[in-house]
Amino acid sequence: MTDTFRDEGARPAMSAPLAGAGWGWMLGYGILSVVLGIAAFAWPFAATLAATLVVGAFFTAAGIVSIVAGIRGRGHDGRGYAIGFGIVSLLIGLVMALEPMSGAFSLTLMVTAWLAVRGVMEIAFGTRMRRGKAMMIVLGVVNIVLAGVVLATLPFSALTLPGYILGISFLFGGVTAIASALAHRKGAPAFSAA
Repeated sequence: MTDTFRDEGARPAMSAPLAGAGWGWMLGYGILSVVLGIAAFAWPFAATLAATLVVGAFFTAAGIVSIVAGIRGRGHDGRGYAIGFGIVSLLIGLVMALEPMSGAFSLTLMVTAWLAVRGVMEIAFGTRMRRGKAMMIVLGVVNIVLAGVVLATLPFSALTLPGYILGISFLFGGVTAIASALAHRKGAPAFSAA
């Protein structure tokens, strides 16, 4: 049997991957994400339905697992909670899967509430800041105005807002992956902070 590590120039079999390895896959993922993001902007209604169905599937799966865990977890203090949580999650998931328009409406209302609460918190925090006070207050006002616009444009916004949010997520994620892949190709570590 020969010793593969005897030669000083030899590389150990379990060493870290070389910088640049796999950059093509990262680039492909980034391009696909950008294309999906653009498609979500081009067809926001279809993207909204897709987002609603995916969220509904997650709720349904979480509900089933929680119910089974509650039933099988005899003697556990949180058994009732697990079953109750599972039933609620399962019902919400089924509504989103079987009635995606109702699910899209609910998602839009949650985003609207999030924007409004965030805006109020940003204004309250901004009034106490020493530096950047105006920017934080303006950001809070913008988020409250956005919440108002979404509410004023219901039900149309419920048919498109989740799709646009999905589009933004895919677009920015794709651009980030493309930039990281190109830097990785030149030798930088993948998704490096520095």
